[in-house]
Amino acid sequence: MDGRRRNPYELTEETPVYVISVAAQLSGLHPQTLRQYDRLGLVSPDRTAGRGRRYSARDIELLRQVQQLSQDEGVNLAGIKRIIELENQVTALQSRVAELQAALDGAAAAMQQREAAVHASYRRDLVPYQEVQQTSALVVWRPKRQQASD
Repeated sequence: MDGRRRNPYELTEETPVYVISVAAQLSGLHPQTLRQYDRLGLVSPDRTAGRGRRYSARDIELLRQVQQLSQDEGVNLAGIKRIIELENQVTALQSRVAELQAALDGAAAAMQQREAAVHASYRRDLVPYQEVQQTSALVVWRPKRQQASD
């Protein structure tokens, strides 16, 4: 969630609204296949108080992905489960990277502000020291002679 309060009646991709028969029809799978996928932990829908399954739009998309991997790509169910786990892990890591990047950006901005405050506090009445360069020039000094007594 993005921090804002959501309308409790607002439907999102995660809102569990489809019963198993509708989910089976939308995904093109048999209801028994959906039950098997749930038992294997491939697609685990939310449950109602009476333990009935409720599928979300995201669950339906995941069912279609499982079907495509199984039928078109020939991946077995254990492989599909591993693929789903890895995709979930990648998504979680991408979210964490985004969080850390935001924290890093905030820390960099705060450091720049502190640095600017330090520079602003410098005393302006001091003159920066500049090192004198040595030369090989020869300077002859002759004192003025004092004139005879006046």
